[in-house]
Amino acid sequence: MKILIVAATEFEIAESIPFLQEYQVDYLVTGVGMTATAFSLGQQLAKETYELLLNVGIAGSFDYSRVLGDLVRVTTDRIFEFGAEDKDTFIPIETLGFGQSVFPTVLPEVELPPVYTKLDEVEGITVNKVHGCERSITRLKELLNPQTVESMEGAAFFYCARRANVPAIQVRAISNYVETRNTKNWNIPIALSNLNRCLQEFILQHRS
Repeated sequence: MKILIVAATEFEIAESIPFLQEYQVDYLVTGVGMTATAFSLGQQLAKETYELLLNVGIAGSFDYSRVLGDLVRVTTDRIFEFGAEDKDTFIPIETLGFGQSVFPTVLPEVELPPVYTKLDEVEGITVNKVHGCERSITRLKELLNPQTVESMEGAAFFYCARRANVPAIQVRAISNYVETRNTKNWNIPIALSNLNRCLQEFILQHRS
């Protein structure tokens, strides 16, 4: 199975790049955000054919019961607040009839490695502005499943995969809680360590 690893930044997969090169696994660094992800991945899929896309990266969690560094698989991702406001009411893009905002993972026909399938399933939201205001976070907690994670690329990744008709999965490592911005509370090193260990195990288990 030909796999493409997709990450927003080289920083997130730096530990695994020599490994990926050794095992001749393609990887793509798209840049941060939905626009960069959609453009870069679209270009790659126009010139290469893959049987599975794997998006990896860090994410924020609304669930304080999770330990920083935990790994999750995002099975549904949403472009958050893609639509229109009508006074105090939000109208999703689907209701407006102009598009889609929710994108599920698309699994391949073959069985995936245990390092992926054993991970907890969560929902994701994809945002242009990472939330760091108590008022907006409180509102989000009322709207979302408590185990939702937040990234800036996931839904765009799933969108591209769906348009290209390629199976696609997403794994995120929790680097921080979605709270009033305080980077001292984050633990990016442990999140990256766990993420890259998972990525390498995925490749090894897939090949065994």
